Amino acid sequence: MFVTTEDYGTIIGETALKVVTQADEANRESAEAAAVEEISGYLRGRYDCPSIFGATGEGRNMMVVMAACDIALYHMSASAARMGIEIRKERYDRAVRWLEDVRSGKIMPDLPPMVDEDTGETGIPLQCGSERRLKSIW
Repeated sequence: MFVTTEDYGTIIGETALKVVTQADEANRESAEAAAVEEISGYLRGRYDCPSIFGATGEGRNMMVVMAACDIALYHMSASAARMGIEIRKERYDRAVRWLEDVRSGKIMPDLPPMVDEDTGETGIPLQCGSERRLKSIW
């Protein structure tokens, strides 16, 4: 998996993690899979998600790892009798805001761009626009 048990160490204690996961590894893995898919939904249009989530160890982007941990913990705590839901909700909202900023281009993380296999071009779209036409008659 993309997220390891050690990644949770900066966010939640080991004992609290066992309580939130209800001491069941399957609960943690299910929440992590849901978190990865949720993050992919934000990043898929611009970035190569299989490369991002296929990375291991130091090759992973630590902001994506932290967002995955926060989102997974939010999902686990929602199922564990709302234990610590206030802090989980706050951190979940922060992770989602970061992902929205990445998607909109306000934040440019060091992630591999999506590459079109046919043309070899990157998948980062260029947005163009203009001001509304003036209808002033002088």
